[in-house]
Amino acid sequence: MHTRNRLFITLSLAYALLGGLIAIVWLIDPAAIPGDVARLHGHIMLLGFIAMMIYGVGLHVLPRFSGRALFSERLANWQLYVANLGLWVMAAGWLGVHNSVIALGGALSWAAIAMFSTNILMTVRHYGPKG
Repeated sequence: MHTRNRLFITLSLAYALLGGLIAIVWLIDPAAIPGDVARLHGHIMLLGFIAMMIYGVGLHVLPRFSGRALFSERLANWQLYVANLGLWVMAAGWLGVHNSVIALGGALSWAAIAMFSTNILMTVRHYGPKG
């Protein structure tokens, strides 16, 4: 398995633990974490745990299913950085409830989704006659 894909999966599990910890702390003491904790928790779980797991598994498995190499290793590497940066910027925005920071993090997260989509679509696209 490519180191980048393993890193996506490892980070996914770390985000799951972090998101769960945020929920537990918030349930114990709602004032312990500033900002919009429900959205912080939700985005760490969805963009951190779920999306990162999909990225790691998808980048490993889908090229093998298609019988082709991944379209762009470089794009996948950049996706790793952009996806994590976007999540952390967005998390900082939710902690301080700064809409411009949340929007920047959201744009970066969307860019990572677009990178993944482009890379996978170019990898599994149809070649040759229909069959």
